[in-house]
Amino acid sequence: MRLLKWILKAAVFFALFAFALNNQQDATVHLAFGRQWRAPMTLIVLAAFALGMVVGVLGMLPSWWARRGQMTPTPPAAPAPPALAGQAPVTPPDGI
Repeated sequence: MRLLKWILKAAVFFALFAFALNNQQDATVHLAFGRQWRAPMTLIVLAAFALGMVVGVLGMLPSWWARRGQMTPTPPAAPAPPALAGQAPVTPPDGI
């Protein structure tokens, strides 16, 4: 199973690498107010993917924070009883 995962990861990597090698020509992104950005096609696709991930995470933050606030806090642990002076701590017998 571990070998199959590595083969799948390698196949995805080589497919993306081939895509990057086949799209090295420059492309132009037309921005607002007549501005342009010229860059290799691969870089533009990578930037669009990263921007989409950032927008997705920022869109999910309010619901994550709301769910985090709804989670019930764990009750505090009971305090240990104070040890009596001069007595050794009581330990259960073996096997219990």
